[in-house]
Amino acid sequence: QVQLVESGGGLVQAGGSLRLSCAASGSNFIINLMGWYRQAPGKQREWVAGVGSGGNTMYADSLKGRFIISRDNADNTVNLQMNSLKPEDTAVYYCYTRSRPRDGTSYNDYWGQGTQVTVSS
Repeated sequence: QVQLVESGGGLVQAGGSLRLSCAASGSNFIINLMGWYRQAPGKQREWVAGVGSGGNTMYADSLKGRFIISRDNADNTVNLQMNSLKPEDTAVYYCYTRSRPRDGTSYNDYWGQGTQVTVSS
C-alpha cells in the first residue's frame, strides 16, 4: 500500500501564494506518476497537474502559468507551487500517485486525504 500525506494548505488572500507538499511512502512500490487534483464545493474533482518519474510535467490548461509542479524522486515528494491565487482556486487539493509493487506489473492509483485551500477575495 502507498500512503500519501499532504501539507501546506490554508487560507490566503487573492493574489497570494501557497505551496502544497505531498510525501509518498511505500518501500515496496515503484512510485510512477504523481500529481494533484482538486475538488471545490458542489463540483466534481478536477485534475490540476501531474509529473512523471522522469520529471515531465503536465498542467490543466486553465492553470498554466500560475501553478508549478515539481517532485523529488529521492524522497518521493511532490510539490505544487500556487501563485496569483484566485477565489475560484478554493478547493480541497488531493495528492495522488499511480504506482505498482516492485514485484508486480499492475499500476494502481493512491490518494492522499486532501488539504483545504481557501482563497479570500
